Amino acid sequence: MSHPAVTLKLRPPQKVPNMKQPAAKTIESSGARPFGLVRQAIQALLVAALLAGAGVVAAPIRASAQSEPLTGTAAFGDWRTDKPGLARLIRPSDLPKPGATASSANVSHMVPRPASAAPQVPDGFKVELLAEGLSGPREMRTAPNGDIFVAETRSGRIRVLRLSEDGSKLVKNEIYASGLNQPFGIAFFPSDKPQWVYVANTDSVVRFRYGDGDLKAADKPETVVAELPRGGHSTRDIVFIEGGKRMLVSVGSGSNDAEGSKGNPSDDSKLALGASSGYEARRADVLSFSPDGTDAKIFATGIRNCVGLAVHPATGDAYCSTNERDGFGDDLVPDYVTRVREGAFYGWPWHYIGNHEDPRHAGERPDLKDKVTVPDVLIQAHSASLGLTFYDGNAFPAEYRGDGFAAEHGSWNRAKRTGYKVIRIRMKDGVPTGEYQDFMTGFVAGDSDVWGRPVGVTVTRDGALLVSEDGNGTIWRIAH
Repeated sequence: MSHPAVTLKLRPPQKVPNMKQPAAKTIESSGARPFGLVRQAIQALLVAALLAGAGVVAAPIRASAQSEPLTGTAAFGDWRTDKPGLARLIRPSDLPKPGATASSANVSHMVPRPASAAPQVPDGFKVELLAEGLSGPREMRTAPNGDIFVAETRSGRIRVLRLSEDGSKLVKNEIYASGLNQPFGIAFFPSDKPQWVYVANTDSVVRFRYGDGDLKAADKPETVVAELPRGGHSTRDIVFIEGGKRMLVSVGSGSNDAEGSKGNPSDDSKLALGASSGYEARRADVLSFSPDGTDAKIFATGIRNCVGLAVHPATGDAYCSTNERDGFGDDLVPDYVTRVREGAFYGWPWHYIGNHEDPRHAGERPDLKDKVTVPDVLIQAHSASLGLTFYDGNAFPAEYRGDGFAAEHGSWNRAKRTGYKVIRIRMKDGVPTGEYQDFMTGFVAGDSDVWGRPVGVTVTRDGALLVSEDGNGTIWRIAH
Protein backbone atom coordinates (compact mmCIF):
# COMPACT_ATOMS: atom_id res chain seq x y z
CA MET A 1 0.00 0.00 0.00
CA SER A 2 1.46 3.37 -0.96
CA HIS A 3 1.73 6.21 1.49
CA PRO A 4 1.84 9.95 0.85
CA ALA A 5 5.18 11.65 1.25
CA VAL A 6 5.82 12.98 4.73
CA THR A 7 7.74 16.15 5.40
CA LEU A 8 9.91 16.02 8.48
CA LYS A 9 9.68 19.23 10.45
CA LEU A 10 13.02 20.34 11.79
CA ARG A 11 12.70 22.47 14.89
CA PRO A 12 15.12 23.37 17.63
CA PRO A 13 13.57 21.90 20.79
CA GLN A 14 13.28 25.26 22.50
CA LYS A 15 10.95 26.48 19.75
CA VAL A 16 8.44 23.64 19.80
CA PRO A 17 5.09 25.40 20.30
CA ASN A 18 3.58 22.88 22.68
CA MET A 19 6.62 22.90 24.94
CA LYS A 20 6.68 26.58 25.89
CA GLN A 21 5.64 25.83 29.42
CA PRO A 22 8.86 24.91 31.24
CA ALA A 23 7.19 22.35 33.48
CA ALA A 24 5.93 20.44 30.47
CA LYS A 25 9.09 20.76 28.41
CA THR A 26 11.81 19.72 30.81
CA ILE A 27 12.14 17.77 33.98
CA GLU A 28 15.26 18.67 35.91
CA SER A 29 16.60 18.06 39.37
CA SER A 30 16.98 21.08 41.60
CA GLY A 31 20.21 19.61 42.93
CA ALA A 32 18.95 20.16 46.47
CA ARG A 33 20.47 18.35 49.41
CA PRO A 34 18.30 15.91 51.40
CA PHE A 35 17.05 18.56 53.85
CA GLY A 36 16.13 20.70 50.88
CA LEU A 37 14.13 17.84 49.42
CA VAL A 38 12.25 17.37 52.69
CA ARG A 39 11.53 21.08 52.84
CA GLN A 40 10.28 21.02 49.24
CA ALA A 41 8.06 18.03 49.98
CA ILE A 42 6.51 19.78 53.01
CA GLN A 43 5.91 22.91 50.96
CA ALA A 44 4.32 20.82 48.21
CA LEU A 45 2.02 19.11 50.68
CA LEU A 46 0.94 22.45 52.15
CA VAL A 47 0.25 23.82 48.69
CA ALA A 48 -1.68 20.66 47.79
CA ALA A 49 -3.79 21.01 50.94
CA LEU A 50 -4.57 24.64 50.16
CA LEU A 51 -5.46 23.79 46.58
CA ALA A 52 -7.64 20.90 47.70
CA GLY A 53 -9.51 23.22 50.02
CA ALA A 54 -10.14 25.50 47.10
CA GLY A 55 -11.41 22.61 44.96
CA VAL A 56 -8.25 22.35 42.84
CA VAL A 57 -6.41 19.05 42.31
CA ALA A 58 -2.65 19.40 42.34
CA ALA A 59 -0.41 17.30 40.07
CA PRO A 60 1.17 14.31 41.84
CA ILE A 61 4.73 14.59 43.08
CA ARG A 62 7.06 12.59 40.84
CA ALA A 63 9.12 9.70 42.11
CA SER A 64 12.82 10.13 42.72
CA ALA A 65 15.27 8.35 40.43
CA GLN A 66 15.54 5.41 42.84
CA SER A 67 13.05 3.38 44.83
CA GLU A 68 12.79 -0.04 46.41
CA PRO A 69 11.30 -2.38 43.82
CA LEU A 70 7.69 -3.44 43.95
CA THR A 71 7.44 -7.21 44.22
CA GLY A 72 4.73 -9.86 44.16
CA THR A 73 1.33 -8.84 42.85
CA ALA A 74 2.14 -5.20 43.63
CA ALA A 75 4.68 -5.30 40.80
CA PHE A 76 2.02 -5.96 38.17
CA GLY A 77 0.32 -2.55 38.44
CA ASP A 78 -0.81 -0.48 35.47
CA TRP A 79 -0.34 2.93 33.88
CA ARG A 80 -1.97 4.80 36.78
CA THR A 81 0.97 4.05 39.09
CA ASP A 82 3.74 4.43 36.50
CA LYS A 83 6.25 7.19 37.21
CA PRO A 84 9.95 7.72 36.61
CA GLY A 85 12.05 5.85 39.15
CA LEU A 86 9.38 3.32 40.13
CA ALA A 87 11.09 -0.09 40.22
CA ARG A 88 9.62 -3.56 39.76
CA LEU A 89 10.93 -7.07 40.31
CA ILE A 90 8.67 -9.83 38.97
CA ARG A 91 9.67 -13.40 39.79
CA PRO A 92 8.40 -16.64 38.20
CA SER A 93 6.86 -17.61 41.55
CA ASP A 94 4.71 -14.43 41.48
CA LEU A 95 2.72 -15.48 38.42
CA PRO A 96 -1.01 -16.15 38.81
CA LYS A 97 -2.73 -19.18 37.32
CA PRO A 98 -4.01 -18.90 33.75
CA GLY A 99 -7.49 -17.39 33.72
CA ALA A 100 -7.18 -15.80 37.17
CA THR A 101 -8.66 -12.75 35.48
CA ALA A 102 -10.62 -12.49 32.26
CA SER A 103 -8.81 -11.88 28.99
CA SER A 104 -9.65 -8.33 27.93
CA ALA A 105 -9.75 -6.64 24.56
CA ASN A 106 -8.83 -3.07 25.44
CA VAL A 107 -7.38 -1.49 22.33
CA SER A 108 -5.98 2.00 22.90
CA HIS A 109 -7.38 5.04 21.15
CA MET A 110 -4.60 7.12 19.64
CA VAL A 111 -5.14 10.86 19.99
CA PRO A 112 -3.03 13.87 18.94
CA ARG A 113 -0.54 14.96 21.55
CA PRO A 114 -2.25 17.41 23.92
CA ALA A 115 -0.82 20.90 23.72
CA SER A 116 0.72 20.77 27.19
CA ALA A 117 1.82 17.13 27.14
CA ALA A 118 5.40 15.92 27.36
CA PRO A 119 6.88 12.67 28.62
CA GLN A 120 8.10 12.45 32.21
CA VAL A 121 11.67 11.45 33.09
CA PRO A 122 13.65 11.17 36.36
CA ASP A 123 15.00 14.14 38.27
CA GLY A 124 18.18 15.53 36.73
CA PHE A 125 17.14 14.59 33.20
CA LYS A 126 15.37 16.72 30.64
CA VAL A 127 13.27 15.61 27.69
CA GLU A 128 12.79 17.56 24.48
CA LEU A 129 10.93 16.98 21.24
CA LEU A 130 13.58 16.42 18.59
CA ALA A 131 11.48 15.64 15.51
CA GLU A 132 7.86 15.32 14.47
CA GLY A 133 6.00 14.56 11.26
CA LEU A 134 7.64 11.21 10.65
CA SER A 135 5.79 8.27 9.14
CA GLY A 136 5.55 5.76 11.95
CA PRO A 137 9.21 5.78 13.08
CA ARG A 138 10.19 2.45 14.59
CA GLU A 139 13.65 0.94 15.07
CA MET A 140 16.59 3.36 15.27
CA ARG A 141 20.34 2.84 15.12
CA THR A 142 23.22 5.30 15.57
CA ALA A 143 25.94 5.14 12.92
CA PRO A 144 29.59 5.48 14.01
CA ASN A 145 29.67 9.05 12.64
CA GLY A 146 26.62 10.00 14.76
CA ASP A 147 23.90 9.88 12.10
CA ILE A 148 20.61 8.34 13.20
CA PHE A 149 19.09 5.71 10.91
CA VAL A 150 15.33 5.33 11.39
CA ALA A 151 13.07 2.62 9.97
CA GLU A 152 9.76 4.03 8.75
CA THR A 153 8.30 0.56 8.44
CA ARG A 154 4.85 1.27 7.03
CA SER A 155 6.32 3.52 4.33
CA GLY A 156 8.97 0.96 3.38
CA ARG A 157 11.95 3.24 3.87
CA ILE A 158 14.97 4.13 5.95
CA ARG A 159 15.51 7.76 6.93
CA VAL A 160 18.78 9.35 8.05
CA LEU A 161 18.83 12.19 10.57
CA ARG A 162 21.95 14.25 11.21
CA LEU A 163 22.24 16.09 14.50
CA SER A 164 23.98 19.31 15.44
CA GLU A 165 27.34 19.12 17.23
CA ASP A 166 25.66 19.26 20.64
CA GLY A 167 23.01 16.77 19.51
CA SER A 168 20.10 19.02 20.46
CA LYS A 169 18.59 19.63 17.03
CA LEU A 170 18.40 18.23 13.53
CA VAL A 171 20.42 19.80 10.76
CA LYS A 172 19.72 17.33 7.93
CA ASN A 173 17.25 14.64 7.04
CA GLU A 174 17.20 12.42 4.00
CA ILE A 175 15.48 9.29 2.77
CA TYR A 176 18.37 6.85 2.67
CA ALA A 177 16.49 4.07 0.89
CA SER A 178 12.90 3.33 -0.11
CA GLY A 179 10.93 0.58 -1.79
CA LEU A 180 11.69 -1.85 1.04
CA ASN A 181 9.29 -4.44 2.44
CA GLN A 182 8.35 -3.44 6.00
CA PRO A 183 11.94 -2.72 7.09
CA PHE A 184 12.67 -2.79 10.81
CA GLY A 185 16.12 -3.94 11.91
CA ILE A 186 19.22 -1.93 10.96
CA ALA A 187 22.88 -2.82 11.55
CA PHE A 188 26.26 -1.51 10.44
CA PHE A 189 29.01 -3.85 9.28
CA PRO A 190 31.79 -3.87 10.30
CA SER A 191 30.62 -2.04 13.40
CA ASP A 192 33.56 0.37 13.79
CA LYS A 193 34.17 1.38 10.17
CA PRO A 194 31.11 0.12 8.32
CA GLN A 195 31.16 -0.67 4.64
CA TRP A 196 27.57 -1.92 4.64
CA VAL A 197 24.20 -0.99 6.12
CA TYR A 198 22.14 -4.12 6.69
CA VAL A 199 18.35 -3.87 6.74
CA ALA A 200 15.99 -6.61 7.90
CA ASN A 201 12.83 -6.60 5.80
CA THR A 202 9.92 -8.71 6.93
CA ASP A 203 10.82 -11.39 4.36
CA SER A 204 14.54 -10.93 3.71
CA VAL A 205 17.82 -9.32 4.74
CA VAL A 206 19.45 -6.87 2.34
CA ARG A 207 22.48 -4.62 2.55
CA PHE A 208 23.55 -1.33 1.01
CA ARG A 209 27.15 -0.37 0.35
CA TYR A 210 27.98 2.44 2.77
CA GLY A 211 30.56 5.19 3.05
CA ASP A 212 31.02 7.30 6.16
CA GLY A 213 28.43 10.06 6.19
CA ASP A 214 26.29 8.75 3.32
CA LEU A 215 22.81 10.24 3.42
CA LYS A 216 21.51 8.30 0.45
CA ALA A 217 22.16 4.76 -0.70
CA ALA A 218 24.47 4.84 -3.70
CA ASP A 219 23.29 1.56 -5.22
CA LYS A 220 20.43 -0.88 -5.15
CA PRO A 221 20.41 -3.28 -2.21
CA GLU A 222 22.20 -6.60 -2.34
CA THR A 223 20.18 -9.55 -1.05
CA VAL A 224 21.90 -11.37 1.80
CA VAL A 225 19.12 -13.68 3.05
CA ALA A 226 16.64 -14.20 0.26
CA GLU A 227 13.81 -15.68 2.28
CA LEU A 228 12.59 -15.34 5.84
CA PRO A 229 9.25 -16.72 7.08
CA ARG A 230 6.43 -14.38 6.09
CA GLY A 231 3.25 -13.29 7.79
CA GLY A 232 2.34 -13.32 11.45
CA HIS A 233 4.57 -11.13 13.58
CA SER A 234 6.30 -9.06 10.93
CA THR A 235 9.26 -7.35 12.60
CA ARG A 236 12.77 -8.70 12.01
CA ASP A 237 15.71 -7.31 13.92
CA ILE A 238 19.39 -7.85 13.21
CA VAL A 239 22.71 -7.67 15.11
CA PHE A 240 26.25 -8.95 14.69
CA ILE A 241 28.06 -10.93 17.39
CA GLU A 242 31.44 -12.54 17.97
CA GLY A 243 33.34 -9.65 16.45
CA GLY A 244 31.19 -9.62 13.35
CA LYS A 245 31.61 -13.29 12.53
CA ARG A 246 27.91 -14.09 12.96
CA MET A 247 24.68 -12.30 12.12
CA LEU A 248 21.58 -12.87 14.25
CA VAL A 249 18.09 -12.29 12.87
CA SER A 250 14.95 -12.51 15.02
CA VAL A 251 11.76 -13.99 13.56
CA GLY A 252 8.52 -13.87 15.55
CA SER A 253 5.81 -16.51 15.59
CA GLY A 254 3.10 -16.77 12.98
CA SER A 255 0.37 -16.92 15.63
CA ASN A 256 -0.43 -16.04 19.21
CA ASP A 257 0.05 -19.50 20.70
CA ALA A 258 0.53 -22.03 17.87
CA GLU A 259 -3.20 -22.67 17.86
CA GLY A 260 -3.91 -26.01 16.20
CA SER A 261 -0.38 -27.31 16.61
CA LYS A 262 -0.16 -30.78 18.09
CA GLY A 263 3.33 -30.37 19.44
CA ASN A 264 5.10 -32.66 17.01
CA PRO A 265 8.86 -32.08 16.95
CA SER A 266 10.05 -30.36 13.79
CA ASP A 267 12.68 -31.59 11.38
CA ASP A 268 15.00 -29.07 13.04
CA SER A 269 14.45 -30.45 16.55
CA LYS A 270 17.49 -32.70 16.29
CA LEU A 271 19.59 -29.60 15.79
CA ALA A 272 17.70 -27.10 17.96
CA LEU A 273 15.94 -27.89 21.24
CA GLY A 274 12.22 -27.07 21.09
CA ALA A 275 12.14 -26.09 17.42
CA SER A 276 8.57 -25.68 16.11
CA SER A 277 7.01 -27.45 13.14
CA GLY A 278 4.43 -26.82 10.43
CA TYR A 279 3.50 -23.20 9.84
CA GLU A 280 5.67 -22.20 12.82
CA ALA A 281 8.84 -23.81 11.45
CA ARG A 282 11.86 -21.52 11.85
CA ARG A 283 9.67 -19.03 13.68
CA ALA A 284 9.65 -17.86 17.29
CA ASP A 285 13.40 -18.23 16.86
CA VAL A 286 16.58 -16.26 16.62
CA LEU A 287 18.37 -17.39 13.47
CA SER A 288 22.11 -17.26 12.81
CA PHE A 289 23.96 -16.62 9.55
CA SER A 290 27.38 -15.65 8.36
CA PRO A 291 27.50 -11.97 7.32
CA ASP A 292 27.14 -13.05 3.68
CA GLY A 293 23.93 -14.96 4.45
CA THR A 294 25.37 -18.45 4.37
CA ASP A 295 25.67 -21.01 7.18
CA ALA A 296 22.05 -20.66 8.27
CA LYS A 297 21.29 -22.11 11.71
CA ILE A 298 18.74 -21.86 14.50
CA PHE A 299 20.46 -19.99 17.34
CA ALA A 300 17.70 -20.08 19.99
CA THR A 301 14.08 -21.26 20.08
CA GLY A 302 10.79 -20.75 21.90
CA ILE A 303 11.00 -16.93 21.89
CA ARG A 304 7.52 -15.94 20.77
CA ASN A 305 8.41 -12.56 19.32
CA CYS A 306 11.90 -11.16 19.85
CA VAL A 307 11.15 -7.72 18.45
CA GLY A 308 14.32 -6.01 19.65
CA LEU A 309 17.82 -7.48 19.43
CA ALA A 310 20.79 -5.79 21.08
CA VAL A 311 24.35 -6.66 22.08
CA HIS A 312 25.75 -5.65 25.45
CA PRO A 313 28.83 -3.46 24.82
CA ALA A 314 30.91 -4.94 27.67
CA THR A 315 30.02 -8.64 27.63
CA GLY A 316 29.11 -9.17 23.98
CA ASP A 317 25.96 -11.04 25.03
CA ALA A 318 23.01 -10.89 22.65
CA TYR A 319 19.67 -9.88 24.20
CA CYS A 320 16.03 -10.14 23.13
CA SER A 321 13.19 -7.80 24.00
CA THR A 322 10.23 -10.14 23.74
CA ASN A 323 6.44 -10.07 23.40
CA GLU A 324 4.87 -13.09 25.07
CA ARG A 325 1.47 -14.70 24.37
CA ASP A 326 -1.96 -13.24 25.06
CA GLY A 327 -5.27 -14.60 26.28
CA PHE A 328 -4.50 -15.88 29.81
CA GLY A 329 -5.60 -12.83 31.79
CA ASP A 330 -4.24 -9.47 32.82
CA ASP A 331 -0.99 -10.67 34.37
CA LEU A 332 0.00 -13.55 32.10
CA VAL A 333 2.29 -14.08 30.33
CA PRO A 334 5.02 -11.58 31.28
CA ASP A 335 6.99 -10.01 28.46
CA TYR A 336 10.72 -10.13 29.04
CA VAL A 337 14.22 -8.93 28.25
CA THR A 338 16.83 -11.67 28.36
CA ARG A 339 20.23 -12.86 27.30
CA VAL A 340 19.86 -15.19 24.33
CA ARG A 341 22.02 -18.28 24.69
CA GLU A 342 22.90 -20.45 21.72
CA GLY A 343 20.95 -23.70 21.86
CA ALA A 344 18.57 -22.45 24.55
CA PHE A 345 14.81 -22.98 24.49
CA TYR A 346 12.60 -20.32 26.11
CA GLY A 347 9.30 -22.19 26.23
CA TRP A 348 6.93 -21.04 23.51
CA PRO A 349 4.40 -22.46 22.81
CA TRP A 350 4.37 -25.45 25.19
CA HIS A 351 5.64 -23.73 28.33
CA TYR A 352 6.30 -20.25 29.65
CA ILE A 353 8.69 -18.64 32.15
CA GLY A 354 10.32 -21.91 33.10
CA ASN A 355 8.25 -25.04 33.61
CA HIS A 356 4.81 -23.42 33.62
CA GLU A 357 2.84 -25.51 31.15
CA ASP A 358 0.66 -23.71 28.63
CA PRO A 359 -2.89 -25.07 29.15
CA ARG A 360 -3.60 -24.83 25.44
CA HIS A 361 -0.85 -27.39 24.92
CA ALA A 362 -1.27 -29.53 28.03
CA GLY A 363 0.53 -32.83 27.83
CA GLU A 364 1.98 -32.22 24.37
CA ARG A 365 5.67 -31.80 25.21
CA PRO A 366 6.44 -33.02 28.73
CA ASP A 367 9.95 -33.78 27.53
CA LEU A 368 10.65 -30.03 27.39
CA LYS A 369 9.29 -29.08 30.82
CA ASP A 370 12.63 -29.04 32.61
CA LYS A 371 14.63 -27.73 29.66
CA VAL A 372 13.16 -24.22 29.48
CA THR A 373 15.57 -21.34 30.04
CA VAL A 374 14.00 -18.76 32.38
CA PRO A 375 14.31 -15.19 31.02
CA ASP A 376 16.41 -12.68 32.94
CA VAL A 377 13.94 -9.80 33.41
CA LEU A 378 10.18 -10.30 33.57
CA ILE A 379 8.10 -7.30 32.52
CA GLN A 380 4.43 -6.54 33.18
CA ALA A 381 2.33 -8.79 30.94
CA HIS A 382 1.12 -7.35 27.63
CA SER A 383 3.48 -4.35 27.79
CA ALA A 384 4.66 -5.13 24.22
CA SER A 385 8.40 -4.76 24.73
CA LEU A 386 9.98 -3.62 21.46
CA GLY A 387 13.26 -1.77 20.86
CA LEU A 388 16.27 -2.36 23.11
CA THR A 389 19.64 -0.70 23.59
CA PHE A 390 22.40 -0.52 26.19
CA TYR A 391 23.80 2.73 27.51
CA ASP A 392 27.43 3.13 26.44
CA GLY A 393 27.64 6.92 26.64
CA ASN A 394 29.23 9.17 29.26
CA ALA A 395 26.60 11.89 29.72
CA PHE A 396 24.27 10.04 32.10
CA PRO A 397 25.27 9.35 35.71
CA ALA A 398 27.90 6.62 36.02
CA GLU A 399 25.45 4.06 37.41
CA TYR A 400 23.57 4.05 34.09
CA ARG A 401 26.53 2.83 32.07
CA GLY A 402 25.89 -0.68 30.80
CA ASP A 403 22.21 -0.65 31.83
CA GLY A 404 19.57 -1.35 29.20
CA PHE A 405 16.65 0.69 27.92
CA ALA A 406 13.59 -1.01 26.42
CA ALA A 407 10.62 0.62 24.71
CA GLU A 408 7.21 -0.67 25.82
CA HIS A 409 4.73 -0.12 23.00
CA GLY A 410 1.69 -0.69 25.20
CA SER A 411 -1.01 -3.26 25.89
CA TRP A 412 -4.29 -4.17 24.21
CA ASN A 413 -5.02 -7.41 26.11
CA ARG A 414 -5.34 -5.98 29.61
CA ALA A 415 -8.24 -4.35 31.48
CA LYS A 416 -5.95 -1.55 32.72
CA ARG A 417 -3.13 -0.51 30.42
CA THR A 418 0.49 -1.44 30.84
CA GLY A 419 3.46 -0.28 28.80
CA TYR A 420 3.43 2.98 26.86
CA LYS A 421 6.78 3.88 28.41
CA VAL A 422 10.53 3.30 28.34
CA ILE A 423 12.06 1.18 31.08
CA ARG A 424 15.59 0.90 32.44
CA ILE A 425 16.99 -2.63 32.76
CA ARG A 426 19.23 -2.79 35.82
CA MET A 427 22.56 -4.57 35.47
CA LYS A 428 25.31 -5.56 37.90
CA ASP A 429 28.72 -6.64 36.62
CA GLY A 430 27.23 -7.13 33.17
CA VAL A 431 24.39 -9.37 34.36
CA PRO A 432 20.70 -8.38 34.67
CA THR A 433 19.49 -8.16 38.28
CA GLY A 434 15.90 -8.96 37.28
CA GLU A 435 14.78 -5.47 38.31
CA TYR A 436 13.61 -2.72 36.01
CA GLN A 437 12.60 0.90 36.50
CA ASP A 438 10.16 3.18 34.77
CA PHE A 439 12.33 5.76 33.01
CA MET A 440 10.08 7.62 30.58
CA THR A 441 6.33 7.74 31.18
CA GLY A 442 3.39 10.05 30.49
CA PHE A 443 2.11 8.86 27.10
CA VAL A 444 -1.27 7.71 28.46
CA ALA A 445 -3.95 10.40 28.54
CA GLY A 446 -6.66 8.33 30.24
CA ASP A 447 -8.22 4.90 30.44
CA SER A 448 -8.96 4.93 26.72
CA ASP A 449 -6.68 7.54 25.13
CA VAL A 450 -2.93 7.49 24.49
CA TRP A 451 -0.80 9.94 22.56
CA GLY A 452 2.45 8.02 22.18
CA ARG A 453 3.65 4.45 21.65
CA PRO A 454 7.42 4.02 22.12
CA VAL A 455 9.22 1.71 19.70
CA GLY A 456 12.91 2.48 19.17
CA VAL A 457 15.71 3.53 21.51
CA THR A 458 19.27 4.51 20.64
CA VAL A 459 22.17 6.32 22.31
CA THR A 460 23.58 9.29 20.42
CA ARG A 461 27.22 10.25 20.04
CA ASP A 462 26.81 12.99 22.65
CA GLY A 463 25.37 10.50 25.17
CA ALA A 464 21.69 11.39 24.96
CA LEU A 465 18.96 8.76 24.59
CA LEU A 466 16.55 9.02 21.66
CA VAL A 467 13.09 7.45 21.75
CA SER A 468 10.85 7.01 18.72
CA GLU A 469 7.12 6.56 18.98
CA ASP A 470 4.97 5.57 16.04
CA GLY A 471 1.57 6.79 17.26
CA ASN A 472 2.13 10.45 16.41
CA GLY A 473 5.40 10.09 14.51
CA THR A 474 7.80 11.80 16.92
CA ILE A 475 11.32 11.33 18.30
CA TRP A 476 12.24 12.55 21.78
CA ARG A 477 15.67 13.36 23.16
CA ILE A 478 16.55 12.69 26.81
CA ALA A 479 19.68 14.36 28.15
CA HIS A 480 21.27 14.83 31.56
